[in-house]
Amino acid sequence: MTDQGYAHPDALVSTDWVDKHRNDANIRILESNEDPLLYATGHIPGALKIDWQDDLNDPLVRDYINKEQFEALMSRLGVSNDTTVILYGDKSNWWATYAFWVFQLFGHTNAKIMDGGRLKWTNEGREVTREVPSVTAANYKAKERDDARIRAFRNDVLAHQAAGKPLVDVRSPAEYSGELLHMANYPQEGALRGGHIKGARNVPWARAANEDGSFKSAADLRAIYETEQGLSPTDDVVAYCRIGERSSHSWFVLTYLLGYPNVRNYDGSWTEWGNAVGLPIEK
Repeated sequence: MTDQGYAHPDALVSTDWVDKHRNDANIRILESNEDPLLYATGHIPGALKIDWQDDLNDPLVRDYINKEQFEALMSRLGVSNDTTVILYGDKSNWWATYAFWVFQLFGHTNAKIMDGGRLKWTNEGREVTREVPSVTAANYKAKERDDARIRAFRNDVLAHQAAGKPLVDVRSPAEYSGELLHMANYPQEGALRGGHIKGARNVPWARAANEDGSFKSAADLRAIYETEQGLSPTDDVVAYCRIGERSSHSWFVLTYLLGYPNVRNYDGSWTEWGNAVGLPIEK
């Protein structure tokens, strides 16, 4: 991969790197998509599926799985604490960065994103298979889930907003304005009110991606977030979208590609904020 000027280039691997290393014993490739049926149509040989809803979210409480459930998931996937996890998926790695973010809640720092995701892999004509690999269960030990460092809750965001600190709404302009409750061509549901958190600036997540699904260079990203939007690496930033998946992409960009040390993802996002009584909304 050419030098793109990223603060933490080791958080990314190229499709070429994955092709050369996908059979390495200490590598586990995981595919996470918006569409859970995509994996079955063809995936990178050796890759296993992460279902963002069934695997990462608690089935009853709107929250993530706990420490014991994460340990069970990783063990089932054949991931030990020493395994390097390579994540990729559809939508320019929306859900891959979402899974990556959840992994960081449990301290699995030995994880990387395959730049370009499914789109770049398939466009390059690389091998895919429908075969689901059989892996030996591992013994994984997780840290307690750390929600404070990279996750924001409603009250955190309310205090953040009241203090005038930077909020980045990564949804489409039509969602930001309140014209839509979700992206175009999706069911318009999930919130009783449209609009955005008062004071938030709109930087759609997709502006950080190239047409082939890969991330833009650090210089291009700084032009968007810093020159245009006025953000600084010293800022305390909260990003949000509708349910936290698109904003995990922007969180990854700001944290790993631009090196911002204080970025949190508000996964409650507009589904929570747009339904809550009395919270400040702008249109």
